[in-house]
Amino acid sequence: MEELNLTNVSYFILLGFSTSAELQVLLFVLFIFAYLVTLMENLIIIITVWCNSNLHKPMYFFLCNLSFLEVWYVMVIVPKLLADFLTEDKRISFQGCLTQLYFFVTFVCSEYILLAVMAYDRYLAICYPLHYPAIMNNALCAQLSAGCWTCGLITSAIKLSFIGQLKYCGTDQVNHYFCDISPLLNISCTDSSMAELVDFILALMVIMVPLCFVVMSYIYIISAVLKIPSSQGRKKAFSTCSSHLTVVVLFYSTTLFTYARPKAMYAYNSNKLVSVLYTVVVPLMNPLIYCLRNKEVKNALRKTLSG
Repeated sequence: MEELNLTNVSYFILLGFSTSAELQVLLFVLFIFAYLVTLMENLIIIITVWCNSNLHKPMYFFLCNLSFLEVWYVMVIVPKLLADFLTEDKRISFQGCLTQLYFFVTFVCSEYILLAVMAYDRYLAICYPLHYPAIMNNALCAQLSAGCWTCGLITSAIKLSFIGQLKYCGTDQVNHYFCDISPLLNISCTDSSMAELVDFILALMVIMVPLCFVVMSYIYIISAVLKIPSSQGRKKAFSTCSSHLTVVVLFYSTTLFTYARPKAMYAYNSNKLVSVLYTVVVPLMNPLIYCLRNKEVKNALRKTLSG
């Protein structure tokens, strides 16, 4: 009997949002609109940077990386969510669930590190403007970009190696709209303390280390900007950082508390609403933030769209 109880499930049922059929259709319309606009925005940014030589700078190279990352970021989550709005069969296979989780964690971790790299780029540009072109060359940009993706892939692989060993004893209902770490930890019938500890330690490393790096970079940036004698010079220096800083605040504020204590957060249904912010709303807002607050990008966009 014990062996039977420890038999793993072959699929999960994503409970998603428990609403009426009419509201499900409305949510489908809202989410597919956000999904398509997010894809369009990020692809336009990538094409704009690629087609305008004046944007071939490290700052925009990393912006392209962010846009490319967020295209895949939403594609991992939203298509399955959209399908679940229109059908009563909300099943996802065990392997499909872990695959979704693997790529989602990879993209989240990569974005944390990429935002820290973008802060480092702004730190060099403002604090060491004369040495900046020599330091932030093409080779270093490529290495930093590859490092972000590599760290994300490795972190996700370590987390999944522990989570994938958990058993679920016939419990197949996941109270979420995608396969996230917290719901899988909570419905496991085997001891998940080691998986939770590993996840907590890696979350601290991937979230807090880049966040500390971002904070330190902006302390130095603010100190350097305040020493600029002209108000016009200070305004121009701050304007190059404002978009990035806004994106950092949005992304970190919506993910920090969710992934710092993954199992505890699952106790609250509001966790699903918080998840919507960083899986749908933040990727939708990021391109707008960079375009609306950056004159170079706006001018290049006009040039690209008109030509």
